[in-house]
Amino acid sequence: MANTGENLQAAFAGESQASRKYLYFAEKADKDGQPQIARLFRAASEAETVHARNHLNAMKGIGSIADNLKAAINGEHYEFTQMYPAMIDQAKDEKNGAALKSFDYANEVEQIHHELYQQALKDLESGKKNENRPFYVCQNCGNTVEGEAPDSCPVCGFSKDWFKKIE
Repeated sequence: MANTGENLQAAFAGESQASRKYLYFAEKADKDGQPQIARLFRAASEAETVHARNHLNAMKGIGSIADNLKAAINGEHYEFTQMYPAMIDQAKDEKNGAALKSFDYANEVEQIHHELYQQALKDLESGKKNENRPFYVCQNCGNTVEGEAPDSCPVCGFSKDWFKKIE
C-alpha cells in the first residue's frame, strides 16, 4: 500500500477530478431541464472541492505567493514539454482526432499559462504593482489573455464571443 503522502496526492487528484466532472454533469442536467439534479451535482462538486482543499492543506501544498507561482510554473512547464507531447504523439499514432485536438489546444495554452505565471513572479519579486485587469478564457480551447479578449482566438480561431471574462 502507498504511504500517506502518496494517498493524499491520489485523494487530491480524485476529489479534484470529481469536482470538475460534477460541474459538467450539472450543466447537462440544466440543459435537460433537471434543475434539482443540477443543484445536487453542484452541491456535490462543492463538497469534493472542500475535500481536495483539505488534502492539499494536509500535504502543505499551498505556500507563499512566490512559492505557489513557482509550483505553477513548474507544473505548466512539465505539461507542455513532457506530458502533452507524448500524449499528442500517441493520439496521432492511434488516429484519434478528438484527443489530438484536445491535447494540442491544452499544450499550446499551457505555454501561455507558463508565460503568464513567469511574468507574475517577475513582477512580484521586483515589487511591481499589478494592474487590476480582467483575464479572458476561450471556452473552446482555454486560451487565456489578460486585459481584453481578442477578436478571434489565436489558438483555435473562435470569435471573441467565446471568451469568458474572469474578474
